[in-house]
Amino acid sequence: MKTQKEKKVKKSQGVSSGLVIAGCAVLAILFFMFVAGNPSNFGDRNPQGHPLNFFGTLYKGGFIIPMVLTLLFTVIVLSVERSFALNRARGKNNLFKFVGNVKEKLEAGDIKGAHEMCDAQKGAVANILNAGLIRYEDVESITDKNNDEKSAIIQKEIEEATALELPSMEQNLPIIATISTLGTLFGLLGTVMGMIKSFAALATEGAPDSLKLSTGISEALMNTACGIATGALAIIAYNFFAAKVQNITNAVDEVGFAIGQTYTKKHLGK
Repeated sequence: MKTQKEKKVKKSQGVSSGLVIAGCAVLAILFFMFVAGNPSNFGDRNPQGHPLNFFGTLYKGGFIIPMVLTLLFTVIVLSVERSFALNRARGKNNLFKFVGNVKEKLEAGDIKGAHEMCDAQKGAVANILNAGLIRYEDVESITDKNNDEKSAIIQKEIEEATALELPSMEQNLPIIATISTLGTLFGLLGTVMGMIKSFAALATEGAPDSLKLSTGISEALMNTACGIATGALAIIAYNFFAAKVQNITNAVDEVGFAIGQTYTKKHLGK
């Protein structure tokens, strides 16, 4: 039988956030240069001219735009990765139905049946519960502790198994949380730089340079829009996946408590 240490070594650590960010940075630069900067997006087919569509306006946002796009693409990729990872952690079947079935097996004293359900369910939750059930059987041979102490041992085993699984479920969520702030800040930086260019165009002698003025305003507005959109998406993604992780841990706590209660009831009076 595999030990918890062996499980920890073999546990998949998911996608590296560093590689994702590097890949998204390359994608953002290529998108900015060859899609947004395509001459067909501008009047007279000149990137220095007036933009004809959204991509042309995006290109006018300046060099901050690829940075914001890197953050935006990173949120999207990590959100997809977390979706798959948390679905694997929940297991093959509906998590709450699985929890209810395991509790029924425990109340009936069918530990073997609960084991079989965990083996069929798979995933992080099933691994945690299996660890608790194994400890449930192990404490039967302990003679120098009372039932409450044995129940506490089972609960501790579940907590330790949860501590092993939780980092893999929360992986990359801090990156998404950080981007929720960075996206807005980068957008604000681009906005300020665009407004500086606009005021510089207004400060010229005689009539203002209309091209520089429009370019500065476009840069400010596009950076504002992209920064807010990136920050908002990151906040939504973080809260969504954090809630999923919390639901999983709540399910584990519920069944873990049921395992301890089942042991105490079964050995009441012994």
